[in-house]
Amino acid sequence: MLIARAPVRISLAGGGTDLPAYYESYGGAVLHTTIDKYFYAILNVLDGDTVQVTSSDYRTFYRHEHTRPIHWDGDLQLPRVILDHFGIRKGLSLFMASEIPPGTGLGSSSAVAVAVIKAASTALGFDLSKRELAELACHIEIDQLKAPIGRQDQYAAAYGGLNFIEFYKDKITIERVRMNPQVYQALDRNLLLFFSGSSRSASAILAEQAESSKKQHPIVLDALHKVKAMAYEVLEALEEGDLQGFADLLHRNWVQKKQFAKGVSNPRIDDAYEVARKKGALGGKITGAGGGGFLMLYVEPPEQGAVTEALEAKGFKRMDFRFESMGARVLMNSGLSISTSFERTLDARI
Repeated sequence: MLIARAPVRISLAGGGTDLPAYYESYGGAVLHTTIDKYFYAILNVLDGDTVQVTSSDYRTFYRHEHTRPIHWDGDLQLPRVILDHFGIRKGLSLFMASEIPPGTGLGSSSAVAVAVIKAASTALGFDLSKRELAELACHIEIDQLKAPIGRQDQYAAAYGGLNFIEFYKDKITIERVRMNPQVYQALDRNLLLFFSGSSRSASAILAEQAESSKKQHPIVLDALHKVKAMAYEVLEALEEGDLQGFADLLHRNWVQKKQFAKGVSNPRIDDAYEVARKKGALGGKITGAGGGGFLMLYVEPPEQGAVTEALEAKGFKRMDFRFESMGARVLMNSGLSISTSFERTLDARI
């Protein structure tokens, strides 16, 4: 048995500027942190000529006989494509499970990609670097599956921690955010997550945003430019220990983000956010592309009880979490290895 996991993330600033349609022309910048909620990939060797994939979250199952043609459409498309990339077509069982519901704006699909790549590559004897993990996940999700997503989630899941990433057409740079330990602990303590009770596919929102960027829609581009600029302001605020300034920037970021595309927010989310602000939240935003998922708020300890009570009365459920810094890793490997007949040279893209 081999168990690997990858964390999900919360985006603190710059989300949306990591889409190729934007950063290839203007450059992008994001700041995020991973949290202690994980996606798990569990591998076991099977006797026989099949590959089996089971998803606990989607309550579905896939079985493939190695003599049949490989088809990438249908259920569990992402793990199937990853296993096919590594030439794994028989003798393996993959079980997948997450600590959060899918489609909730925490980068879970990319955590899936990174965890499964980490598990499969380890079983094959490949020791991929964090950057190689992230880049291969990007290649599979964006280039092969044509998902209309950005590139920050794959890097978050692979690297872990509180990071500032800049995106350019020909390179990506990543650096840890330098913070006073006490300020870091306060940030960890003061950020709250509330589940709206609904999940959504980000594809439609992100596809609309990408199309607007390509067509240089003035309102969308102006909002993206402002969000990118705020990412640098957020970085400066955190490094200087100015959490009040960070909270204000979080609020301003949310105001701009709602200009990206239709469906980023809705009346229920807007109402909950205003109620939270009246009860003491200093800033916040919906996680991910928007439309549902988790509402993230910056609330200092004296007001956290009142904010929690008010939002739970509206059907939002608070999820406790802490920051994490490990990124993707193998938790257990009891000597599992896949036959060399399944191995092939890794794609030159990584």
